[in-house]
Amino acid sequence: MQNIEINSEVQSLLDAVNKLFPGKVELQFIGKLQSGYVRHDQAQAVQDKDQIMVQISDLTAPNYTASHELLHILMTLKGFPQIYFAISTGETQLDQQLMMLGTELYDTVSHLVVVSEQRKHGLIDDEIEADYLKGIQATITPEPDPVDDKMTLRLLTLTDALVFYGDGNQQINAQLKKDYPTAFAAAKKLYALITEKPVDSPFTLRRNIVKLFKAFDSQLQDWGLPPINMTEFATISNVVSKRQLRLEVRQLFELYHSDMVDIKSKRRAYVGINRTDGQNSFVISAPTKNNDTPDYYKAVYALSVEELFKKLEMPYILR
Repeated sequence: MQNIEINSEVQSLLDAVNKLFPGKVELQFIGKLQSGYVRHDQAQAVQDKDQIMVQISDLTAPNYTASHELLHILMTLKGFPQIYFAISTGETQLDQQLMMLGTELYDTVSHLVVVSEQRKHGLIDDEIEADYLKGIQATITPEPDPVDDKMTLRLLTLTDALVFYGDGNQQINAQLKKDYPTAFAAAKKLYALITEKPVDSPFTLRRNIVKLFKAFDSQLQDWGLPPINMTEFATISNVVSKRQLRLEVRQLFELYHSDMVDIKSKRRAYVGINRTDGQNSFVISAPTKNNDTPDYYKAVYALSVEELFKKLEMPYILR
């Protein structure tokens, strides 16, 4: 493990995280690798009971990479919505791919907050911007003509790049447009959609995540590619008012009988779809044969939203 000295901005972020977390959060710099580029897979947070280790595995830009991960943790601790995966397609490899894609889209919207904070604290400079471009080039190859089957990854990477650079960086825009003309044009549309309104609260974060899930699928379908269907596959924490907590489940959610299975019970899953935005908001198992009666569903629908969340031990955020 390397003994890396972090700068004062990262130290104050680490202190802020430790103030909010009931245990201890530490940074760990692992190995000696310096790839020469920055990418968001160069750090991960590992929780063990009341300890979180933020492990940085690439030392190209330790302050940038550590601060990025700490800001994600800070958002969680401040009550921003989380992404969960409670259902399975039945194919492990496909599940892993979908989880990766869903998490990346969720992170892209979160980066509207994370990157803004990093820039505010002087943690992104010209050198980091150059290293980030190298990270893009290490992730996606230039578009061939006709396009290949890597368009999903290009769209994902370039939408996140626009969040990082903003859409006013002419030099970067010209480079990305030259190397990835089709994907970059599509990424600009997605970026415009998620920046229409600021992400300044848990509610606006959730709203933009759902908007991106839908628009991403719409773009894939325009290209003749299969949608990833995150509105069903991924559960996003609910952001509700006190009034909504008192409503009956039927007023806020619709139970959708999914073709997928509940990871916990291995039975067919019912997905609680939010009637307002169409997003998976909780998952329950299909009843056992003995319980599979209309009364079972009536009982779920008749619970108050608060009672259901308690029963499912489902965290939620108050507006």
